[in-house]
Amino acid sequence: MDRDLNQRMAALAHSEIRAMTHACVQAKGLNMAQGVCDTPVPPVVLRSATLAIDGGKNTYSRFDGLPELRLAIAKKLLQYNGIAADPETDITVSAGATGAFHCACLALLSPGDEVILFEPYYQYHISALLAVEAVPVTVKMRAPDWTFSLDEVERAITSRTKAIIVNSPGNPSGKVFSRQELESIAVIAERHDLFVFTDEIYEYFLYDGRTHVSMATLPGMADRTITIGGYSKTFSITGWRIGYSVASARGAQAIGAMNDLLYVCAPTPLQAGVAVGIQELPGSFYHELARDYQLKRDRFCQALAHAGLTPSIPQGAYYVLADVSRLPGITGKERAMFLLETIGLAGVPGEAFFAGTDGRRFIRFSYAKIDSDIDDACRRLARLG
Repeated sequence: MDRDLNQRMAALAHSEIRAMTHACVQAKGLNMAQGVCDTPVPPVVLRSATLAIDGGKNTYSRFDGLPELRLAIAKKLLQYNGIAADPETDITVSAGATGAFHCACLALLSPGDEVILFEPYYQYHISALLAVEAVPVTVKMRAPDWTFSLDEVERAITSRTKAIIVNSPGNPSGKVFSRQELESIAVIAERHDLFVFTDEIYEYFLYDGRTHVSMATLPGMADRTITIGGYSKTFSITGWRIGYSVASARGAQAIGAMNDLLYVCAPTPLQAGVAVGIQELPGSFYHELARDYQLKRDRFCQALAHAGLTPSIPQGAYYVLADVSRLPGITGKERAMFLLETIGLAGVPGEAFFAGTDGRRFIRFSYAKIDSDIDDACRRLARLG
């Protein structure tokens, strides 16, 4: 059978995130590997989706999404992000932010195009690039604050470079790119005529008074930025697969064509539920979200530190990379399995997020868990001594 698989498959490894989730199920452990976000869904979102199903909204939507959802996203983009987007021409609703990113890659990248991304990176970004036969080029960020060198970004650019990926707030690092950092990347993108793909799925998960800055709002960047977002994390509906991309009308047309080809449309009644959630949930919902997750972060990171697994304190999102060098094993996978086998706590080996050997030092944990699970995780970590 192997000889029948195409060459693209040779470059695509099974997600280490999914692999650790499977191992956790087998071990009957506590899964802090996958960002499933099993916190409660806002009732208005659930109720509105149910009403849509009962009301017969069960057929295809337009390929780029329900009009009421595109309009709600456009209003949110203007009010929260400062992005002016035409809901008729610039927004494509897709099968999650991952689906939106894949469609954008298919639409805008050709085989052999090089794309710069920051390490540690989100594994699915790499996989999507490889699937369209683009070439990932990494620029290292350095723990604990995940700083990077602009000179290294410049040196990574060649005649084949087509785009840069910015994930802020970041998975797995929790890094929130500052306005100054984004402005510097924008200058480089303009100088070399590059696209910027921004993954902003965690835009509301911000800590210690930080604010979210969208690359598309910076001078000269509206037409060269593809903004990726979604509601899987914000509304705790990771299984609904409702994401979106925002691009100039010409780019959005190409992205929409790919979205139509791959998915036809995102699930129609779930789109309707998300649209009402965006329209009706008050600003306090998002403030409380950030506050609650900051408390989760602080409790879990304190437990990691007490266990001798020094965390790089996240500035946003809901993941933390912990230094697990003191645990038995040479690789991150060996250390992750040690944790799973001894205290029943699952995390993702750092190699999933690093191109080189730096990943061996780290395990990524997700703290998108209910409070009782956070308490359980802290108790388990305390057993490490």
